[in-house]
Amino acid sequence: MVSTEELLRLTVSALMQRREERQGTLAEGLGQSQAAVSRKLTGRAHWSLEDVDLLASHYGMHPLDVLSGPTHAVGVLHGAVPSLRNVFGQPLPVPAPGPVAASAPALAPGTPVALTLDGTPAGDGAAREQDTGPQTAVQRLGAPQPCVLCGQPCVAELDGFPQHLTTEQCAAAVAAAHTPPPAPVSPAPAPAPAAAELVSAPTAAPTAEAPFPPAPAAGPVVPLPAPVVPAVPPVPPAAPAPLAAPAPLAVPPAEAARPLLRSAPRYASEPLIERITGRVEEALEECGGDLAAARDLLVKSAIPDVMDLLKASRVGGRYEHSEFPPTHDILSKKSQKGADEIWEGRPKWRNSALFAAAKKDTQEIQVSALDMNAAYLSALKCWLPIGQLKSDTSGVHDPKKSGVHLITPPAWNHTDLPNPLGNRIEPGQVWVGESTLRLMLDCARQNLADAPLIHESLVSGASEGLLEKMRRAMAETRKNAIAENDELTVEYVKAMYSKFVSTIGESSMNRELRRPDWMHIIRSKAFANLWMKAHKAKKAGLQVVQISGTDELHIIGDWRSVLPEGRDLNQVKEKHTYTLGGKR
Repeated sequence: MVSTEELLRLTVSALMQRREERQGTLAEGLGQSQAAVSRKLTGRAHWSLEDVDLLASHYGMHPLDVLSGPTHAVGVLHGAVPSLRNVFGQPLPVPAPGPVAASAPALAPGTPVALTLDGTPAGDGAAREQDTGPQTAVQRLGAPQPCVLCGQPCVAELDGFPQHLTTEQCAAAVAAAHTPPPAPVSPAPAPAPAAAELVSAPTAAPTAEAPFPPAPAAGPVVPLPAPVVPAVPPVPPAAPAPLAAPAPLAVPPAEAARPLLRSAPRYASEPLIERITGRVEEALEECGGDLAAARDLLVKSAIPDVMDLLKASRVGGRYEHSEFPPTHDILSKKSQKGADEIWEGRPKWRNSALFAAAKKDTQEIQVSALDMNAAYLSALKCWLPIGQLKSDTSGVHDPKKSGVHLITPPAWNHTDLPNPLGNRIEPGQVWVGESTLRLMLDCARQNLADAPLIHESLVSGASEGLLEKMRRAMAETRKNAIAENDELTVEYVKAMYSKFVSTIGESSMNRELRRPDWMHIIRSKAFANLWMKAHKAKKAGLQVVQISGTDELHIIGDWRSVLPEGRDLNQVKEKHTYTLGGKR
């Protein structure tokens, strides 16, 4: 099936052709750049719902007209079919075939004739008075050819393209092509209507022949014959549907005009997956099948490989991120082995009340130490700033921006749940990353604590999907490799995402990207994900014993009923178990 977005691209192209519009003109009408419109027309960028509204306003029609296919949209543009603006919410009438064949003069092949786009000869008295559509030259084809709109045979040529002259003709041709064979006649059929009634019925089936029947290959010009109704066995009329849609909406002609296409996923990761698996195959071939040597080679090349993967994933992206923006002092290391001023909220917490009670209890308590799978890979889905960070002292958090923030954290009064700020002991103001601030604001919405006080923010316009294509490609490759017991590929993917996070700051190992703000936001997102799993376990009635590092969570209780077990990104695995209390 043709996807909705592909159908929209076809519709916009058809409307531009009918209006003889260039990309620059369309871009000006939409208030966008020509480069952005070009990417959307070629499928390298996505049309949004806001774009649909802008297109409808630009062409003077309803948004549903734009989404109903090129034939319907072009018909609405020239007044040949009613707009859905007038019939929205009402049963849509099926347009009757036009009287073109009956009233058209005799035409020889290749003879131009001025017709309006609804098939009525220009200046003909039978033309509708309200029709003010443009007139163009139509030529008669010597032999039927596929219509460029619906793909069914037609005998007229308009602007050098073989096509039907009206949407009704396209609809009738498509309906005729998709009409199933008549059902077998029942033992007691109804009396067949007379032939005269069948010919003169006003609601004739839409399978009548096209307005221009094929002309003989040679000979004098003769008048066009009248439409011939095919002799088919009479079928009892079916009960009409209460909300019958017109044929152009029920069967979009664009589906017949083009071969069936598989709907493209929102994030097309297949080429990126092939890039990763192809690199593994190259390493194995280069090392003669030696797994250990291939692993060392892949780990050594993980940094340039993941940077190439990032560039490939950003092809056709909506945003161009800054690779080397100016670095603020708070993001710069104070010494070669020192750190900057950003607090990432790394957790290191033990349930002191539980441990104190366990020392006095003689009953043993079973504790499960759980490990989060690919914590940094999951953390790549976070709000990252796109451009250079700029100061904002409004004290209000903008959810569509990201960066680092100077805050005064609120008090945390829960002894059975770790502080989302981590194990920070020093009081007062602190710089935190975007992920930590969003986690603290979420805790405030759940009435776990007060909202932090924001003093200053260094932010830029942000996107949550900046690394999403790359993340999905590595996640899918990792999942497939685990299913195939391919530990070499699993290790290679792990080296890529872990080295990506650790070297995009101020590391000399990565010369292609320097975004310390990204590094802090991704790392703090991994810590926030770990905290949210601990909170989920506590809400389910389990006891949180300990939380530490990036991926370690200790729980008392039936954790499998709360957290799914496995090696996928949304699953956890058990590292080991131990006991608290009892005899030592």
